[in-house]
Amino acid sequence: MVQSIDRAMQIINILISDDSKNSWAISEIANETGLPLGSVHRIISTLMKHGLVSQIPETKRYKVGYTWMEIGLRSLENIDFREATRPIMEQLALEVKESVYFSIPNGNFAIIIDRVDSPSSVRIIDNLGERIPLHIGAANKSMLAYMDDKKANRIINQLIDSEDDRLTLLQMLREIRTNGFAVSYSEKTEGTASIAAPVIGFNNKIIGSLYINLLSHQIPDDRLSFLIEKVKNAANEASMRIGKTP
Repeated sequence: MVQSIDRAMQIINILISDDSKNSWAISEIANETGLPLGSVHRIISTLMKHGLVSQIPETKRYKVGYTWMEIGLRSLENIDFREATRPIMEQLALEVKESVYFSIPNGNFAIIIDRVDSPSSVRIIDNLGERIPLHIGAANKSMLAYMDDKKANRIINQLIDSEDDRLTLLQMLREIRTNGFAVSYSEKTEGTASIAAPVIGFNNKIIGSLYINLLSHQIPDDRLSFLIEKVKNAANEASMRIGKTP
């Protein structure tokens, strides 16, 4: 039984091994696996019964079946974002000695859904469940920057009246997307700063943002560079855990 499963997964891995090749002849699969042609045919026949492999009728070539997509989408729907990101946030808070937050977009706002407090005695506290307009703060701008352009423009137009202010924000969002992070000073609370990076999920959809909150007088250039690197790495790790394609 174990050997059959190993061979089946070997075949599946071959079918997805080359992005430029969307189907395989059975002889190619046999050559790649080193298995007898008859064995490959039997395994593929079983996989086809369960929708894990499909055959293109015109060419008789094989590709992965849609059941994998079903499995993947159901798994993504069941992901608890807080559970997935919490260990990453805890590690980040320890490394940077600052409070770390996770926000998700909700309409024209973002909602803070998790927080790991700084291990130091001085802390900047944003409340869980707090709703903040998406054009305010590093975390929210990092989410806006990675949204579909039409959706982001619609939100910006609803939140900002001034055309000049909208254009300024759009330029800022382009820079955030290029750099992969956002930094803001005293936008929500005077004397504080935030450094944020987006968390991206399946199909490059923005899921949320991880961000560090701290007092703005604590950020010399070398410290800022360190915090940016740490939050970007943490957000990328969270993205991979949630479902982003490498």
